Amino acid sequence: MVAFGPVSRLWWVVLLAMAVLSCHGRAAPTSALARVRAAGVLRWGGDIQGGEPYVYEDSEHGGRLTGFEVDLANALARELGVRAQFVQNDWSALIPTRERGTFDMALNGLEVTPQRVGRVRFTRPYYIFGARLMARRDDASVQPSLASLRGRRVGTLANSFSSELLRNVAEIVPYEGVEEPYIDLVQGRTDAVLLDDIIATRYGEPKPELRVVGDLADGYYSIAVRPAEAELQQALDQALGRLVARGELERILRRGNIWNDRQRRLAVWSDGDQRQMLGTAVAGQHFGWSHLVLFAKGALITLRLSILAMALAIPLGLALAVLRLYGPALLSRLAGAYVELYRGTPVLLQLYVLYYGLAPVLKLGAFPAAVLGLGMNYAAYEAEVYRAGIQAVPRGQMEAALSLGMSLPLALRRVVLPQAFRLALPSVTNDFIALLKDSSLVSVITVVELTKQMTITSVDIRSWALPGALCALMYFLMSYPLSLLAQRLEARLARS
Repeated sequence: MVAFGPVSRLWWVVLLAMAVLSCHGRAAPTSALARVRAAGVLRWGGDIQGGEPYVYEDSEHGGRLTGFEVDLANALARELGVRAQFVQNDWSALIPTRERGTFDMALNGLEVTPQRVGRVRFTRPYYIFGARLMARRDDASVQPSLASLRGRRVGTLANSFSSELLRNVAEIVPYEGVEEPYIDLVQGRTDAVLLDDIIATRYGEPKPELRVVGDLADGYYSIAVRPAEAELQQALDQALGRLVARGELERILRRGNIWNDRQRRLAVWSDGDQRQMLGTAVAGQHFGWSHLVLFAKGALITLRLSILAMALAIPLGLALAVLRLYGPALLSRLAGAYVELYRGTPVLLQLYVLYYGLAPVLKLGAFPAAVLGLGMNYAAYEAEVYRAGIQAVPRGQMEAALSLGMSLPLALRRVVLPQAFRLALPSVTNDFIALLKDSSLVSVITVVELTKQMTITSVDIRSWALPGALCALMYFLMSYPLSLLAQRLEARLARS
């Protein structure tokens, strides 16, 4: 056996490290296109929530992905000699996620807007859409012009081409899904909806209560890559050109039932058309006083929403706890079922059901629905807190009160509940802090609270760091005094 001294071992380690680094350097792709080809996979980001006809799960074929963009991604991958791989991502965050390199290209009804042109590199378009305005059939005041929307509540997707058209014109009601805007329009919660014609045709026009007002502008769906990935963008442009030339793109669009005369422009697309489509990139805004004011408004909405929801949760939770412990058998079981149902299902689902699912029978505005939804959810947790507090009161207290001739309600009100509430108070304070943070979920029913305002501002200034930090600071400033209060209450209870 050969023995190596410390110096010899060190040299062997250095040589091995140099060999590994050398091999790694030779294998590293020199560009995004080379990386894709080396991996044999073209990863594309999209959002299944967008639904048909973009990308969605086909229940008739084992839930596999289908849609015209799935067909397009597969065709592009074949042109590049690789296979396509779908990466699920929230639609509103496709651009920042593409910037951090989670996937190779964003392909999911991504509209070309001046704000996005300044952040990503767009390919030639693969679909030309119209921004279609819809209103209720009994409302003739909405006309096919932006001027007729001034001061009205108009629903659209957040951070979309249509939302840019509506900026400084109408009160924008932002949504994250494509069917919800039309549900709200039918229910009278909004005055109009402005969305892509593909979306309007499938989700708005089938509703007999609505009418098509007109198309206000043409927009473009394009594929987005990083600004530095010019080689990948050019390869995708060439692949799209070949698909158009041999009619495969037309066949894909026809299978999706979205082919129309607008798409004939794709066959004669030129460099001049590309420059006109891209227009002039809009520089990102700087975070300023106006954004700070919007953050303050969002924080006030969050605080007001949380206070009202907790004001509902406390008495409802107390009633549920009393019914579970002292109510008749049927009411006790119903109270228990309520608690388990609300604790066992996501609050997000409860908000969707309350606001959209029950819309035909319960017409609530977004803010009242948010208060009711969060209040009913937290009532279930408060019920368990109060039940534990009541059971912590010695049984002899109730027996003594009853022996003195008090009725059960009187004994609860004067003897048991004051002590139970005193014991439960720190937990109630902690629940209020949790509710303050959970209020960010109500943005799914169009309430623009603090977190939603943060995401909107992040798109405007093209940065998540400063808005995110400010949002976190404002939540901390709202919740920290409550934490101190909870600590003081716990200390006082410990002393007593």
